[in-house]
Amino acid sequence: MHLILASASPRRKALLEQFGFSFSVQVLPTIEEEHGEPAQVVATNAIRKALPVSDANPGCLVLGADTIVTLDGSILGKPKDAGAARDMLRFLSGREHEVTTSVALILNGQVVRSFNETTKVLFRELDEKEITAYIATGEPFDKAGGYGIQGFGGLLVKSIKGCYYNVVGLPMPSLAEHLSSLGMEAFSFQ
Repeated sequence: MHLILASASPRRKALLEQFGFSFSVQVLPTIEEEHGEPAQVVATNAIRKALPVSDANPGCLVLGADTIVTLDGSILGKPKDAGAARDMLRFLSGREHEVTTSVALILNGQVVRSFNETTKVLFRELDEKEITAYIATGEPFDKAGGYGIQGFGGLLVKSIKGCYYNVVGLPMPSLAEHLSSLGMEAFSFQ
């Protein structure tokens, strides 16, 4: 069975490659993302990203994923501009937030596995100079919550509780278990 990643995220693609999965990437027209209760939003978005790709590729296992950052019950999406990035980073400064990724594995239009994973991330206290310098890197603009832990944004993080890879975009240990149960191995000891 062939695996298809239904995501344009270079980070998700890099994680699957890093752990030796064989897959292709296919992204169909962008869906309008849901809004509402965070756990439901992230799960619904993951399924909605994967379903049209599954419909177009019978017999293939399609991986859809969505990642959200939440603090005080608010979803922090991708900042649209430097002002929004600044506001997000100020909001996160010195506080613990949650990063939740939902993964949907779909075969022939049917969800065969679906799960959420949440990691808690504590930011250091940030000063305005650091926030301005980080925004100047350009990293905040295509990332939920306005930062990327795998890049310069890692310097903003004081600690994490949970899966690091989840914060990057895919909870790889959990995903590997689910894929293994469907006959897809990252690597073999044979």
